[in-house]
Amino acid sequence: MHLEKLTYKIKLVSFLWRMQKTDVCILGGGPGGATAALFLASKGISSVLIDKAKFPRDKICGDALSGKVVSILNKLNPELVNKLSSSSIQVGSFGVKFFAPNLKNIRIPFKKDYPAVGNAPGFISKRIDFDNFLIEQVKLQPLIQLIENTQLKYFKRTNNEWLVGLNENEILFSSKLLVAADGAHSAFAREFGKIEVEHEHYCAGIRAYYKNVSAMDEDNFIELHFLDELLPGYFWIFPLPNGQANVGIGMRSDIVSKRKANLKKLLPEIIEKYPSLKERFKNAELVDDVKGYGLPLGSKKRPISGDGYLLVGDAGSLIDPFTGEGIGNAMLSGMVAAEIALKAKNQNDFSKTLLKEYDEIVYRKLWNELSLSKRLQNLSKHGWLFNFVVNKASRNKTVQETLSCMFNDLDIRSQLRKPSFYFKLLFG
Repeated sequence: MHLEKLTYKIKLVSFLWRMQKTDVCILGGGPGGATAALFLASKGISSVLIDKAKFPRDKICGDALSGKVVSILNKLNPELVNKLSSSSIQVGSFGVKFFAPNLKNIRIPFKKDYPAVGNAPGFISKRIDFDNFLIEQVKLQPLIQLIENTQLKYFKRTNNEWLVGLNENEILFSSKLLVAADGAHSAFAREFGKIEVEHEHYCAGIRAYYKNVSAMDEDNFIELHFLDELLPGYFWIFPLPNGQANVGIGMRSDIVSKRKANLKKLLPEIIEKYPSLKERFKNAELVDDVKGYGLPLGSKKRPISGDGYLLVGDAGSLIDPFTGEGIGNAMLSGMVAAEIALKAKNQNDFSKTLLKEYDEIVYRKLWNELSLSKRLQNLSKHGWLFNFVVNKASRNKTVQETLSCMFNDLDIRSQLRKPSFYFKLLFG
């Protein structure tokens, strides 16, 4: 018995001796985690960034990079936007094309002054490429230690620090702050953040890559098809480089369950059912397996911090419930996490009380948008309302410009929840 205890103590001393200390340990090298690490480095703070995969690696996603992504890249380094814009991994997107249940559509530019000179207001890039684009920036930073192919499964809070490792006998790091940016299925967020799957606040999605889809928009407008059998979800087509397209379906999980919907089966049925889609896909080829994924929606406020930790991006359930945007919100929360980490380090205070400011800032920046999107998601259940807005907008330039401004002006977008907005639409 004494020998077993002695052996254990020797092993523990050995692991503690090898254990590396760091101020900030980041779980997950996706957009949220990479952004947090890059902003920390810009503030002179070192970090360890750990991912279970080796980059480049695929991530199931719609692949759209909004103006929010562009804005955050600009804050980090304006040259990054130019570098992305000139890269072959992306296509610049200038707007969105909404298809109502009656199959009529409107083209809404992301900016009112479209077409404009300069970089596109948004981009579309496969996640395997965009995430690797950010990781390449990470690798250039001496203050960031990137560790790939490492699945952390052990987390223990002790003496105001986190011990993290492969298991309880293989502790790799001790860290004052742990930033969980390891995605929708974050084990850390479930165990310590008490983030649970709630089907009303969760979305099921499938993604397929096709080539040779015809009649794509000349300015790479993304397409959202609000079809009767999918409401309040939608079918999408997003253009990609090299003549490919990201095609998929998103639907709230409680509705999927209620309708007993099989989204993988539904995808080809939708294409076959609608003549316009069937014609566009007649020469199209599937270039990868159809893959499913889950999206934790930001339609409910949750605690996203605690003693010594912050939850970033999908791990904090920050996905837009109407548009499905997750990349921009992940990067924004990663940026805020770096700001709070700097404050915590300067005050040597990584307590729940100080880190609570992270929740306040993230929700101050995102909650109006997220709560509005929740309302829009509920409104989108009514197909007649989409038909009405699209019919009116197709004939009224002022309405088109108003809808265009909504992508950049939350105050204008908030008019959608007021009955007076529809009265103006009807009689304007």
